Amino acid sequence: MYRNPLNQLFMITFITCLGFFNSYAQEAVKTDSVKVKITMKGLFQSRYSFSTHKDIDLNGLHHTDGKAIYNDFDIKRARLQFASKISDRTDVVLLLNLADFKSDPKNKVLENAYITYRLNQYINLKMGQFRPAFGLEDMYPVDVIKSMDYSNQYTAFGNNGWQSFQIGASLYGAIKSELPVKYEISVVNGNNRNQVMDNDNGKHFSSRVELGLQKRLQIKMGLNGGLALVSGSRVYASGIDVSGIFPLAKKWSLELETEVKQGNNHTLFYGLDSAKRTGSVAQYQMRGMYILPNLRYAINYHRLSSLEFSCRYEYFDNDFKHASNARQTWTPMISAEFLKAYNARIQIGVNVDRYKRNVPATTQYNNELFIIQVQSRL
Repeated sequence: MYRNPLNQLFMITFITCLGFFNSYAQEAVKTDSVKVKITMKGLFQSRYSFSTHKDIDLNGLHHTDGKAIYNDFDIKRARLQFASKISDRTDVVLLLNLADFKSDPKNKVLENAYITYRLNQYINLKMGQFRPAFGLEDMYPVDVIKSMDYSNQYTAFGNNGWQSFQIGASLYGAIKSELPVKYEISVVNGNNRNQVMDNDNGKHFSSRVELGLQKRLQIKMGLNGGLALVSGSRVYASGIDVSGIFPLAKKWSLELETEVKQGNNHTLFYGLDSAKRTGSVAQYQMRGMYILPNLRYAINYHRLSSLEFSCRYEYFDNDFKHASNARQTWTPMISAEFLKAYNARIQIGVNVDRYKRNVPATTQYNNELFIIQVQSRL
């Protein structure tokens, strides 16, 4: 386990200072004309996981020597979020995941760190480290997801600089009308979070437009597209997503979301030895889709708010033009929500992976991973 006394001292000092500043600010606003408001939120997620195959570890890696770690208790996330409203137009947000200290925290721990400025409902500015809007999964935090975690394609497009935490700036806003429209235009470094600097002079330019097609059923459609210059090569990514909530009875509802994406896998291309590359980065492309139905029963019995039953199906191929080995994943899950807004939650599910062909000693190997997860939002 990675332990660094300086990192631990920094975290203790940082949190103590924030608590002191919060108390000071609450007293100061009583006499100051500009009211500063600081809020703190948190998320705790812990899980027990086990693989049904004793030669496949919890990361999906196949071991030929029979030494796989196939079951484990783990703290998945221990997040603290600090949000400061320093004026009626300006906000600052920090999000830390303290669970990242369990391993080498380099390029980890700090997730969100950005400032926003609101000109009006049509034009807002954001700069810092944040998740650029490039898909349906960027629109909500992981603690309210209707499956065990984000999809495989979210991880892959994040590794290629389009999703997950990136450093840059964005322009976003909304237009309220009979056809509500939300938009976001982002420019980011595209080499992921907590980097000293960009790894080249190119940038990732992306955009998302979300249309509210039906108000009562909350049906929305998102269009996503992006262009980038990576190590002198032009790459792209695009996608479309649809979501909606369909009432079935007094306490029953069906929440449905689906998403399709395609783009260059330049991370794979530049990660290969030059002698092993075939053609240019333009020929290295990935694509995927998923559909996630979630049946919700609002039970509202004592502290039990709801029961949910979901099963996400996902198809993803990280190099369909060369070494295609499509991955299909089923994730059935049962979730019990306590209190409100997932403030307490228990999830039981399984990730069932099936590849077109098994490749020994790699992560491309059929497997079933069972997960029991508990979470609390503070």
